[in-house]
Amino acid sequence: MKQARAIVITGNGTNCEREAAHACRLGGFDEAVIAHISDLLTGNIRLDDFHFLNLTGGFLDGDDLGSAKAQANRLKYARIEGATEHLIDQLSRFIADGKLILGVCNGFQLMVKMGLLPALDESYLEQSVTLTFNDCGRFQDRWVYLKVDPASPSLFTKGVEKGLYLPIRHGEGKLLADSPATLAAIEERHLAVFKYATADYAAASMEFPLNPNGSVHAIAALCNDNGRLMGMMPHPEAFVHRTNHPRWTREELPEEGDGLILFKNAATYVKEKLL
Repeated sequence: MKQARAIVITGNGTNCEREAAHACRLGGFDEAVIAHISDLLTGNIRLDDFHFLNLTGGFLDGDDLGSAKAQANRLKYARIEGATEHLIDQLSRFIADGKLILGVCNGFQLMVKMGLLPALDESYLEQSVTLTFNDCGRFQDRWVYLKVDPASPSLFTKGVEKGLYLPIRHGEGKLLADSPATLAAIEERHLAVFKYATADYAAASMEFPLNPNGSVHAIAALCNDNGRLMGMMPHPEAFVHRTNHPRWTREELPEEGDGLILFKNAATYVKEKLL
């Protein structure tokens, strides 16, 4: 019997790999492998053997060259030891095979700087947006409300009615586009999956701290046109059980945390479409 397999990339400063792997297992994946980036570069582990790629948060390369920029170059240009192909060849094949990618925090930064998002007209590897320093000028560690776009093609958000309540922790989360045309295309195609919002999820907000970084149009997450690739600054893997909630001892909460639905949808898609 075929198994739904997720892979979580770690190394060079990431620190959310255990939470992401746990979320994958809770969501329904039969296996969630934590793999160091070096395992991919040496050929010991291949992306071809998995269905769901998780690019996690942390401080990639200390963010010294800008958030996730060094890792983006590593994935785009590094050759696999003893092989004729580069890692980007495996990644491109992974996408072409209809598999799933979720980038969170540093992982979102990595995806936009590689050009994997928003990938307008499937122009992968051509960067058109970036994530830069928060308007407030400092690191933000707080919980935020995210209003979902019900018309988004993202397969991760099926069943999300109004939005999610999730933690953020980043210093470079402000999303900017390279042109008004790019931003217009994102809006017209409903690729802005989540936007920072008011507590009742009624409206997107540019007001600090509801919008913790000043992202244009309050965008907190992006997907590509087919909805199989998604990146977001807030951390869904950090709220998969009620005990992850800051008020879990004071409020009656559902057993499942808000973030778990993204991983459940990913597992469902893999089992229905890829196995």
